[in-house]
Amino acid sequence: MYYTVSNEHGANWRYRGEYMNQRHGVSPAEANQALTDPWRVTLDPDPSSVSGGSVRTIGVTRARRLLTVITLVSGGTRWGVNGWDANPADVRRYKSWRDY
Repeated sequence: MYYTVSNEHGANWRYRGEYMNQRHGVSPAEANQALTDPWRVTLDPDPSSVSGGSVRTIGVTRARRLLTVITLVSGGTRWGVNGWDANPADVRRYKSWRDY
């Protein structure tokens, strides 16, 4: 399978879309929905990033699935790196941000 799902605010999943879908059951389209959630939480840089170059976004899909999505900007392109169902820490981050 080959993914090129991207949009103005989403990411290009050409290289990692299939991996993410197989490993975590998250499609590139779902990940892009989380990236465009109006109430998303963006952590730049991702606190778990070793290089300090990746961005963590926590957002909800149309199906009400709360996802954590990792992206990296390189060469002017926002690349999708990975995505999974939000863990308890990211659920707290999302909920606490929405309380403000």
